[in-house]
Amino acid sequence: MKINAPVRRAIATGLCALALVGTVSAEQPRPAQVKEFRPGFLVGYLANSDLPDSLSLVPAPPAKGSAEAESDEAFNRASRTVRDTARGKLAIADAKLSFPAAAESFSCALGVRINDAETPYLYQLMRRSLTDVGLSTYRAKNAYNRVRPFVVNNESICTPDEESALRKDGSYPSGHAAIGWAWALMLSELSPAQSPQLLTRGLSYGESRSICNVHWASDISAGRLMGAATVARLHGSDAFQADMKEAAAEIAAQRAKGNVPARDCTEEASALAIRIRTP
Repeated sequence: MKINAPVRRAIATGLCALALVGTVSAEQPRPAQVKEFRPGFLVGYLANSDLPDSLSLVPAPPAKGSAEAESDEAFNRASRTVRDTARGKLAIADAKLSFPAAAESFSCALGVRINDAETPYLYQLMRRSLTDVGLSTYRAKNAYNRVRPFVVNNESICTPDEESALRKDGSYPSGHAAIGWAWALMLSELSPAQSPQLLTRGLSYGESRSICNVHWASDISAGRLMGAATVARLHGSDAFQADMKEAAAEIAAQRAKGNVPARDCTEEASALAIRIRTP
């Protein structure tokens, strides 16, 4: 078949455009490399002096024998009843703050995959903010040195290999709950349409710590307060704001490509449907 000159030019132009698209995709921008302050944990966005002061922000933990302490114990007993269900399995997964596993914890709620290859800015945003939020809890943790539930009730925890370290680490406020709530707030800002799912997931992420028998309910509430306080401080960081902008673009691009989470989101939804029932 003979192809005339205008058609040949159109085909050539189209092939050049396709080649250019492929080149752009292959050269996806990546954030500048950030140092680790200890193995597996990146330096955060905030200097220690800029972290919110948990000791001044959260009240003292409930006094022994108080109504609040009794409420903590009741919630702990109720939450342990779901340990042998799919919800307990999810709580074990939520206990992992190491990456890449932790990156997928909010992927179903967000509706897209989160990993270093496809969403490098979002991946680094989660890693760096984890450091800031986690460190924000330690002034109160160290000051109160609250005993964890499993020490009081002498029952098992979800991650037995961590028991020795957790015995030496104060229970109040919960670092995991702080991190989960901070991620929920940040991701809700990046993807507002998924805000209900993300905030619900943030709440369940904290509740997983009670299911695992390593935190009291009041630890979790105080942790969420510190997560929100740290996110507020992070918004004053130019580097954080820049990474947020890039992360929002990555999420939109992944959604446009139809890149769904690697997790089984139906299984996760079934697990989250198992609620903790208090008396």
